Amino acid sequence: MTRPIYLDYNATTPHAPEVIDAMLPFLQTEFGNPSSSHAYGQGPKKAIMESRSQVAGILGCTPPEVLFTSGGTESNNHALKSTGGARYAAGTHIITSSIEHPATLEVCRFMEHLGFTLTIIPVDREGLVSPSDVSAAIRPDTIMISIMHANNEAGTIQPIAEISALARQHGILMHTDAAQSVGKVPTRVDDLGVDLLSVAGHKVYAPKGVGALYIRDGIESGIFCHGAGQENGRRAGTENVLEIVGLGKACAVAAADLEQHAQHMREMRDRLEDGLAAALTEVRFNGHRQQRLPNTCSVSFCGLEANRILKEIGPHVAASAGAACHADHVEISHVLKAMQVPEEWAKGTLRFSTGRFTTRDEIDRALEVIVSTVKRLRQ
Repeated sequence: MTRPIYLDYNATTPHAPEVIDAMLPFLQTEFGNPSSSHAYGQGPKKAIMESRSQVAGILGCTPPEVLFTSGGTESNNHALKSTGGARYAAGTHIITSSIEHPATLEVCRFMEHLGFTLTIIPVDREGLVSPSDVSAAIRPDTIMISIMHANNEAGTIQPIAEISALARQHGILMHTDAAQSVGKVPTRVDDLGVDLLSVAGHKVYAPKGVGALYIRDGIESGIFCHGAGQENGRRAGTENVLEIVGLGKACAVAAADLEQHAQHMREMRDRLEDGLAAALTEVRFNGHRQQRLPNTCSVSFCGLEANRILKEIGPHVAASAGAACHADHVEISHVLKAMQVPEEWAKGTLRFSTGRFTTRDEIDRALEVIVSTVKRLRQ
């Protein structure tokens, strides 16, 4: 049976061939504990050092500023709980946005139970945070601003450099969740001006279960996991060498051909959007038209239900829904709500996301399936 065309790269990416090749020795012969002083520990230890340099390379930072984690969710938790928590004596106010991933929003809500206060900044209809709204929300006790670099549903890229400048003026830590942007657009930390930046391995063609957190040198951070003191004492536990190697190689591959990869993803996405717009009426594209990820298409089909469309196209095309339709109600994503997408449009929203391996033939075949399905459902 032929597998569906994969257009859900924002959910997760397949492993890049170079990543698989780099990891193989650590499945076979290089099984040692990197903390061991004997010969079996030396290869894994050197591999972690190289991987740290590779991640630092795509971020434009120094290797000691890279902390390996279990993924983007842990990186966000560490940035907010450990680093933000270390500033508790200086203040308890955190600023974030209404379209953050739950890995940020739920952490912030948890911290409210610990005595922190939270301001959630709205976005406009294109999913953009206004720096002026952030500026207006800053208080004397504000200790951290956490705004995602690019939204996972709409693809809108936020003005992080402008917001970071505001944070610096007031001595506030600036964190950005860059899970969706690393490997698709430039994410050099000095250009963004951030103090902390989260990376998720499985969004950049590395394995699931590995990520990284950039922590600018000099930033005080609490211990996220206590134990034997790995990761410079910030995160204890024997290192996940296999997947750390995969993440490092994935970052090196992405950094080497960043614009070429972005251009390919953009061409595939635009081919999909142009085809949908030409063949169908009552189609709406969500998110900023220019300031967005090169691979993300959030599209609403007025009057239809996302789950029904996905069920029909599922055997042929893999994508994600922006709304879940139940027997008695429609559950619209918090991102579409924040962007004020009308319900008759929002309930029929799908997200298609292209990747490095997407082909023109796949886009054309996907278009045939999607267009014919939408037309049939509307009849």
